[in-house]
Amino acid sequence: MPHNSGKERQEVSLVGRILSLETMLLMMGVASLVYGIVNGVETSILWGIVIIPGVFILMKVRRKDWRKHWQELEAEQKARSGHKEPPSDTH
Repeated sequence: MPHNSGKERQEVSLVGRILSLETMLLMMGVASLVYGIVNGVETSILWGIVIIPGVFILMKVRRKDWRKHWQELEAEQKARSGHKEPPSDTH
């Protein structure tokens, strides 16, 4: 199997963006929870309680399905490259 450093960089970049998004969501949940507790705002406390476990569930699901997702994308790309599409009609 040939080594494709461009693809690896793309995967790492995508993983980095997703992880940073999850980090931002976690920080938002903690901030909402702390703000709600300090100021006595029940709605903020509720959102904090919902967001924090949701981020961990999201992280678990993403990690579990990550490898399967890349395998499906590779199979789809191979199928597309195997079939040449006819030129589109530009009239």
